Amino acid sequence: MADDETLRERFRRNASGIAATTVTGTWLGALLAGFDWWLGFMLFGYVVIVPVVSMLFDEGESESAHVDSEPGSVRVERDEGARDDATGDTTDALERLRTRYANGDLTDEQFERKLDRLLETETPEDAAEWTERNRDARRDGETERER
Repeated sequence: MADDETLRERFRRNASGIAATTVTGTWLGALLAGFDWWLGFMLFGYVVIVPVVSMLFDEGESESAHVDSEPGSVRVERDEGARDDATGDTTDALERLRTRYANGDLTDEQFERKLDRLLETETPEDAAEWTERNRDARRDGETERER
């Protein structure tokens, strides 16, 4: 089952590239085979199919957080195209958070909790410190329950 999850994750991560390659292969094959519809398919593929797949599968985030196997451990990865300006990333994240709240995806409490966390973790260093604090707090809570 772990292989299925890995394959599914890889497909999700590369969905736009897969769609673009499929569109390219289809119109190119049609062109070489002498079909007249290749130009229409090429335009439709790049104007409709690839952007729709991108909207559905690419979350539009230049950073993705992965939870490691160790509880409380989070690894943040930056794509090569990600901006180095932390304030720009924070502004984008804040805008996404506001949009989710406006769409009704988040309750008031969830919005406030996520907003606080976002403001506490503006930079990767802040995120690492926040993770350490929460890991220490969990350990302290576990030792108190054992007593």
